[in-house]
Amino acid sequence: MEDERLSIYKASRSIKRRDNSLYNALRSIYEDSIFIGEISQLWPDLPLLANLRCGLWYSPKFHSTCYFKSTDGHTNNLSFNTSRLNLHVALLAGQRGGCLIVDSTRKGKRFPDSMSKTIPIWTCVLNRAILNCRNRMDSAVVLMEEESNTFEQKSQSTTQVSDNWDCSLHLPLWVPKTEQASIEAHLVKWTNQLETSGADITLLASSLKKPLRPLWISQKTIIWLNEVPNHDSWDFTPIILVSASSSSGFFRQRTSSEFSWNYISGAGDDEESWARGLSPNLFWNYAYDIINSGPDLCNQKVADIVEKDRVYRSQRGLNAPQVSVKHSKFSGGLGHAFVEDMLVDFEIPASETNVNSLSNGCEISWLGSTNLAVCATRHAENVPNVDCILNCGTELVSACIENPEAYLHLPIVNSKFDRFSLSRNLPSAMKFAELNLRKGKRLLVCCNNGEDISICICLAILISSFTVEGSFDEGKSYSETRISKLEMRHRLVFICQFAVNARPSRGNLRQVFNFLLGGNPIANSE
Repeated sequence: MEDERLSIYKASRSIKRRDNSLYNALRSIYEDSIFIGEISQLWPDLPLLANLRCGLWYSPKFHSTCYFKSTDGHTNNLSFNTSRLNLHVALLAGQRGGCLIVDSTRKGKRFPDSMSKTIPIWTCVLNRAILNCRNRMDSAVVLMEEESNTFEQKSQSTTQVSDNWDCSLHLPLWVPKTEQASIEAHLVKWTNQLETSGADITLLASSLKKPLRPLWISQKTIIWLNEVPNHDSWDFTPIILVSASSSSGFFRQRTSSEFSWNYISGAGDDEESWARGLSPNLFWNYAYDIINSGPDLCNQKVADIVEKDRVYRSQRGLNAPQVSVKHSKFSGGLGHAFVEDMLVDFEIPASETNVNSLSNGCEISWLGSTNLAVCATRHAENVPNVDCILNCGTELVSACIENPEAYLHLPIVNSKFDRFSLSRNLPSAMKFAELNLRKGKRLLVCCNNGEDISICICLAILISSFTVEGSFDEGKSYSETRISKLEMRHRLVFICQFAVNARPSRGNLRQVFNFLLGGNPIANSE
């Protein structure tokens, strides 16, 4: 009886793995991308954004990226996270009159929680903070006016803004009323968190002429093509949330050729478990060849593409990790494989995904006037006007630094693989940064993706060596105060204003906080 159960288990696992094959995933993404292309053409003037990381698979070209987590919208875990403010999305929407955000979710749901609740909460909180900011600005102007007629005009203007600026919570119909009430009960607290986080609300208030409001579109949405409204006709700034995948389950679909395949809803999710080292950029560079290779040749085709790209990057001294795969013993000869090397770098496509790129094509973020910059390791060797480099990635940087002492390599890994890797290397990083910044040198901090470890290093440097205003003081202000989570949140918001793709992990942020609590980090590193 036990052997029979085991056989049933093996058979079910084999069927599931066959249905979740690499070809099925990529073909599903390709078919869903057609829908995304059609929707984006309805509002061609609005920029298309990918919600990392799943959304990045569903179009060959995005204007930018954003990072709204579904966990912030989970029931009983609702939150407004000031470490993921995505202010660049609001600024971009204000400049262009709106934007479209692409994401997807697994079968059984039309929209991920990031679209159902996280983004609606975000738009509502931003609208409230902007209105408060505008009211304060208008009140200050009114107090400065001396002429009565001007006073009356300003008073009327203030009243008009307050009346027309929509601050209500807009949720999709499928969110329960009880959950809506729970969200509304936290809006005042979340608005206060945003206003005290150090975010530049004044800049948002000057950029947005209309309040933000989410709209939802999925493959089940009925749109009359002859009645598509112009985004300028709305009395709000639309944040159009497009769920790429069909909400139905698996279904067999036959193509015009000899191939048949199973559709996977939300196929772009959890790419480490199926992509075999393939990135969205690589996929779209070879999409036609991959799709037309068919289920039997797809795995080998992808393996050849990934290896070719690895060799290309390796010959140029770029980050090129070896991707090893193993065949499942239950795969039944179908060639299904799993990525073992979980350190594969996630590559952002070279097309218009990074809005913080310089005119010379170098993807780097200078943190205001602090002489600190951050980027991915693969871009570090091409950065101009840099005096020294702190490399926190796993690969070396072949940059033209005249003084060998101006380069330090600390191969730090993510907290998922080593809980204390960042903590062990922070003393050396702080000492190197202090030594160079004291001489007025411009320091570049880089890591594998430029989004996590390098951000945390910069956060530690800013807190320990700079004032709140961003002036280098060799740690004087830090020694006079005790670090708090609120202070860390303020500094992280400052960084995110310049490094819009910053995504520091909770584990690494915790290591930075514990390190800074230990006293003077510069003294501890000596």
